[in-house]
Amino acid sequence: MIFVNLIGGLGNQMFQYALGRALSMTRGVPLRLDISDFASYQLHQGFELHRVFCCEAPIASLEDLKSVLGWWGVPTIRRAIANLQLSALCKGRLILEPHYHYWEQIHSIPSTAYLQGYWQSEKYFSEIADLLREDFKFRQPLSEINAQWADKITQCHSISLHIRRGDYVSNPMTHKVHGVCQLDYYYRAIEYITSLIDDPVFFVFSDEAEWAKSNLKTSYPIFYVENNTAQESYNDMRLMSLCRHHIIANSTFSWWGAWLNNSPEKIVIAPQKWFATSDKDDSDLIPKTWIRI
Repeated sequence: MIFVNLIGGLGNQMFQYALGRALSMTRGVPLRLDISDFASYQLHQGFELHRVFCCEAPIASLEDLKSVLGWWGVPTIRRAIANLQLSALCKGRLILEPHYHYWEQIHSIPSTAYLQGYWQSEKYFSEIADLLREDFKFRQPLSEINAQWADKITQCHSISLHIRRGDYVSNPMTHKVHGVCQLDYYYRAIEYITSLIDDPVFFVFSDEAEWAKSNLKTSYPIFYVENNTAQESYNDMRLMSLCRHHIIANSTFSWWGAWLNNSPEKIVIAPQKWFATSDKDDSDLIPKTWIRI
């Protein structure tokens, strides 16, 4: 049985689920999701996968966790012990992501294992891409206003443009890790994509729409999608996925908005600088067909 620890916002949860789903399929074993860390997690919207998507992987029970990690599987005990020490105690069943880029040894782990990390590379799940797009179909029907946006998006040469600020600006720890994409990145991305696309129409998604309106200037048609609350922000990802092309932020949220668009003709532009510092190897984060600027 494959267990995956889930934590973070919706985009992070999708990467973690995708790895677990791929391993469970290739090994022919069940998948269980450990969401116990959300009990003390104060950011974003908590565990969202089952509320947002049609994926049905069961939640790991306490007995499930003990079956793979013994008593170390009890969340309160596990959180009290350093990860590396815990990994040694669990005799190879606790798999800690060793680095940020793709880990080749993932295929050598036991068929009963507990995985903890972010696992942010399409290489972990590219073989089940079609299955994942089924799992990541949105559960709720579009509201009237989002249906109107969907109609507008699908009737033009639409380009989603994501400006991620929010906690990237307000949370000192998050800002230290991620930083924010500068306006220069967006202007260079706009210049590049408009050299390839006729009659482009931009749809801007941002957690600070007023900032985007005040600072992003372009002569091209531009619309700001700002009706979805934080609890309904997954609808922004859904609308992004309906756009023909994408300019993403250094955010897994818009990464998935672009990835869920399965058109082979899509153009996706991503920032060259994903993190605030250069100590993480993010070379496997962006699919090879996407363009980094």
